[in-house]
Amino acid sequence: MAYEIGNKQLVNYYEEEILRQFAADFLRALAANEEEATIIADGLMTASLWWHPGQGQGLEKLFRYHRRVRNGGIVPQAQMVWLTDGPSYSLLDAAKGFGYVAAHRAMQRAIEKAQQSGVALVGVRNSNHFGIAGYHAWQAAKAGLIGWSFTNAKAEMAPWGSAQVVLGTNPWGIAIPRRDAAPILLDMALTMSGKGMMRWYMNEGRTMPENWALTPDGHTTSDPAKSMDGPLLPIGEYKGYGLSLVTDVLSGVMTGALFAGAVFQDDQNYDVGHIMLAIRPDAFLSRRQFEERLETFIEEVKSTTPIDPRYPVRLPGEVEFERMQKRRRYGIPVSRETVEGLRSRADELNVPFPL
Repeated sequence: MAYEIGNKQLVNYYEEEILRQFAADFLRALAANEEEATIIADGLMTASLWWHPGQGQGLEKLFRYHRRVRNGGIVPQAQMVWLTDGPSYSLLDAAKGFGYVAAHRAMQRAIEKAQQSGVALVGVRNSNHFGIAGYHAWQAAKAGLIGWSFTNAKAEMAPWGSAQVVLGTNPWGIAIPRRDAAPILLDMALTMSGKGMMRWYMNEGRTMPENWALTPDGHTTSDPAKSMDGPLLPIGEYKGYGLSLVTDVLSGVMTGALFAGAVFQDDQNYDVGHIMLAIRPDAFLSRRQFEERLETFIEEVKSTTPIDPRYPVRLPGEVEFERMQKRRRYGIPVSRETVEGLRSRADELNVPFPL
């Protein structure tokens, strides 16, 4: 079934399992093994269930995997190596493998160590785009731990006061488990928006907020076409710039990965760096105390009077988990442009195409 998200861009609805199976088949055709295909397909489905298609984190990522496996930028079945391994820390060389897989393994290692030591930090270098940050943090929350994942990314943000890009969107994912409820889940880039959503607005013929990006010569604009080659603006102005800088120090500089303007530049060697942090809440309080105090805190936050009664106060992640439930019931939107592009690549790979 088709409907219009905007004025021009038609999308179709598809059942989650149809898309999941297709994604896994597509990845296996690119020489991914069963573990890799399962992890990546699950990450792509999570992004598709949570986010707007214009953010480009769902099936749209299969185009990048197709291109980069073919040119050697991503190595399926890469022989990843643990370079350091202490009681509460590790460092993984991802050997140019799939970023989703490297980050997943790193978070699993952080979870295992945190369950013993209370807290664990795991770094990754020589990796690729790791998908959505919240997906990896959520893995820790499923295990009853607080998870924090972040990564450096392609330079699209300028330092505050400049129009020359040198820092990435450098997204964060933080997940806090709750008793009998979906976790608090913060998933955000450190820019006001991304080029994917700007491109969506441009294709729709719509103006964008002036605090999303600058023109290449440093002027504000509401025209996405004029700023596609300019810098993205950080969240919180100079504060977001500071957060992006520190994120790159930790995930890029400290892990031995590329950083600043070098990361994501060579399509055959992205060398992205990630950090995964897992914390066991009962390292400080009993599990029961933590859960009770957290629910008291949440109740105080959510009971505040909304400015507009139509929009009650929400927790980070509430909208995404509600959207997930809705899309599991009614289907996941995929743009017609994405479907047609995947059709041609599926034919090339001899993959059954159910869309």
